[in-house]
Amino acid sequence: MSSRKFFVGGNWKMNGSVSFTDSLLKELNAGGLPNSVDVLVAPPSVYLSQAQSKASSQIKVSAQNCWKDEKGAFTGEVSPEMIKDLGLEWVILGHSERRNIFGESNEIVGKKTEAALKTGLNVVFCCGELLEDRESGKTDSIVQAQLRPLLSLNKADWSKIVIAYEPVWAIGTGKVASPEQAQDTHASIRKWLRENVDKSVADSTRIIYGGSVSASNCKDLATRPDIDGFLVGGASLKADSFISIVKAKL
Repeated sequence: MSSRKFFVGGNWKMNGSVSFTDSLLKELNAGGLPNSVDVLVAPPSVYLSQAQSKASSQIKVSAQNCWKDEKGAFTGEVSPEMIKDLGLEWVILGHSERRNIFGESNEIVGKKTEAALKTGLNVVFCCGELLEDRESGKTDSIVQAQLRPLLSLNKADWSKIVIAYEPVWAIGTGKVASPEQAQDTHASIRKWLRENVDKSVADSTRIIYGGSVSASNCKDLATRPDIDGFLVGGASLKADSFISIVKAKL
């Protein structure tokens, strides 16, 4: 059995309000979340401080994004140092919506990751292919190209990385990679880590799945040996479904 601790993150994306944040965290705090699972919520940046003040010690609060510089003329951005200044420990980087809507390249995501790690943050590093990539057999090559900037990291940095594999065609579409498809890609990522970083990093790095994860499909996915948790979108906005996903391994 894997010694990797199960990890479930809730990415709220551009959803929520002051009252919503209070209400959802109140329900999550009372939800009997197991100590055997690392739980993360990522509200919009304007609600980070509020969420941090409301979340129980079992729930870590994460930013959804950051820029690669400490400060400067970057309108609308936040720096890793600002996230750290709020007392937060996590940031999500490389999400497909950042890559495909906002045009973030593999190189930029890599530089942002380096900056976040240098500041002392932990990173949920997202990767995943488009439908046409999957259908043309390019899944592994696309994902590996997205991961390649991480090869510049020091070995010690890898303890602060969680890789989130999210096939773009399954995000918010209701389509889900089959447990076999997800496991195959997770196993391929772990093999790539073993061959390009080292065996200890490959064995210890958590690789989580995202893409229309729900209370109804999470248990089957969670049985696969290389799926170490989930990055949840829409289902993280409802306490009962998110709690069910957190408990998928129980």
